[in-house]
Amino acid sequence: MGRYLLKRLFLLVPTLFGIILINFIIVQFAPGGPVEQAIAEASGLNMSSTASISNAGSMSSSGEGYQGASGLDPEFLARLEAQFGFDKPPHERFFIMVWDFLRFDFGTSFFQDRAVFDLVVERLPVSISLGLWSLLLIYAISVPLGVAKAIRDGSRFDVTTSALLFAAYSIPGFLFAVLLIILFAGGTFLDWFPLRGLTSQDFAELSLFGKVIDYFWHLALPLTALTLGGFATLTMLTKNSFLEELSKQFVLTARAKGLTEGRVLYGHVFRNAMLIVISGFPAAFIGILFTGALIIEVIFSLDGLGLLGFDAAMKRDYPILFGTLYSFTLVGLVMQLIGDLVYVLVDPRIDFESRDL
Repeated sequence: MGRYLLKRLFLLVPTLFGIILINFIIVQFAPGGPVEQAIAEASGLNMSSTASISNAGSMSSSGEGYQGASGLDPEFLARLEAQFGFDKPPHERFFIMVWDFLRFDFGTSFFQDRAVFDLVVERLPVSISLGLWSLLLIYAISVPLGVAKAIRDGSRFDVTTSALLFAAYSIPGFLFAVLLIILFAGGTFLDWFPLRGLTSQDFAELSLFGKVIDYFWHLALPLTALTLGGFATLTMLTKNSFLEELSKQFVLTARAKGLTEGRVLYGHVFRNAMLIVISGFPAAFIGILFTGALIIEVIFSLDGLGLLGFDAAMKRDYPILFGTLYSFTLVGLVMQLIGDLVYVLVDPRIDFESRDL
């Protein structure tokens, strides 16, 4: 197992390099880069002024191919390109960025004048909170419900819960989030839960128990919206995995030996059936961070990493864009490695040493 872990750790570097390279190339063709945005807004200002350059970070976006630059001072354009780092060729900018990323130096935001690493560290706990707690809640609901459905396959309980699951799955998470706001966050009816942030303004003054209550009070609606569309698929996957294992010969043998049903289910079937469920944990966690959590962060005004990356993509804030991408990718690769370790904990018979990478 140790040799396999070393191989996987060594593979992290080329994998990160490949992902960053592909996205760097794609971004080069994206219209409306930071220089173009600054030129478009600066066309109505005094082009030779230093203040115009210093305020370029706050300028709005515009499409690529802006022709107003033809009448601008070339010296101003040169200083503007140097300010955003575009005075170097693309390949040089890329390798400088890679070297900085290896040292976790993500540079400085074009528009917020803050270190990207500080922004990532500041926003990451919010995204991790949403992703981790929602995933734990999804598994806590899906696994017991899936086992119960497998045991009662074809019964009224199975049919009724399946109908409810598919109904919940058919509702988009963002739509359910809006519905929760209307019903419980002062939208139209009740005002039971806060609408923005993960903590109250007086959070620092609360007791330890009060801080825990306040934290989950703010998380209640976002977690509910994230959980709704996530547990249906996992429940059906758990059910089908258990049904497949229950039909195998070793289950009939165990029952013939007089083992109790609980011993058969949780002593023999559970370990085998949960392998496929555990294998999806890293992908589910990253999926929530990349997709579901982003929309929820926007709706509930949560300053997470997904919202930070989205705003950076809209503003073409490349340091933040690549910094968040690097962070997401690194977390995803580490989660996949953790998933393999959990495999071994669930079933020690699995041997990754002989696995070809």
